[in-house]
Amino acid sequence: MNNRIKVLRAEQDLSQQKLAERIGVSRQAINAVERGKHDPSLQLAFDIANQFNKRIEEVFFPEKKSEFKDNE
Repeated sequence: MNNRIKVLRAEQDLSQQKLAERIGVSRQAINAVERGKHDPSLQLAFDIANQFNKRIEEVFFPEKKSEFKDNE
């Protein structure tokens, strides 16, 4: 899952540590989600989005998947 966390943090001059403290998770958790190494739980995704006053789909978006053809 891709996200805009790093960009949104930069816009607010917010460190990973400060974001983590506001949400109640570790800095490592924020880092893993931000880098796409870990997909957040739905609750964590909402919590992150709320910190930026954004809708969840404004922060997180799926990786582009290749299209497939139905077997006919």
